[in-house]
Amino acid sequence: MIELVDNILTPEDFVRLRTATGFADIPVEHARKALQNGLINVSAIKDGELIGMGRLVGDGAMYWYLQEIVVLPEYQQQGIGTMIVNHLVDYAVKNSSTGKFTTIGGVSANGKEGFYKKLGFEVIPNGIRKMIEI
Repeated sequence: MIELVDNILTPEDFVRLRTATGFADIPVEHARKALQNGLINVSAIKDGELIGMGRLVGDGAMYWYLQEIVVLPEYQQQGIGTMIVNHLVDYAVKNSSTGKFTTIGGVSANGKEGFYKKLGFEVIPNGIRKMIEI
């Protein structure tokens, strides 16, 4: 069973998951500041092991951006990334203060655009976007 836990991601685990999935290596201090300045991060845990993560950044009202939606390669294609994205989208909808609509955007890793399309995102020239009426 996969458990999603908010805001427990350490900078060291953030860097480890990024590099394990082909994202650029970053200094731990950059990761620490990124986590502090983000709106929420979620960790996917299986049998006590961190196997995936996702972050939401933005203004916390009208505009939200998905960042580092990452699942370790051996756990991909099992619906974990979908769980992470849906969790973050739900958070954005519940915490959006416009009362009318909100926009969730992001940049898809090359070749992963289909994953976001299945979740209702529109692929646009410079990323992905999903407009949600509240």
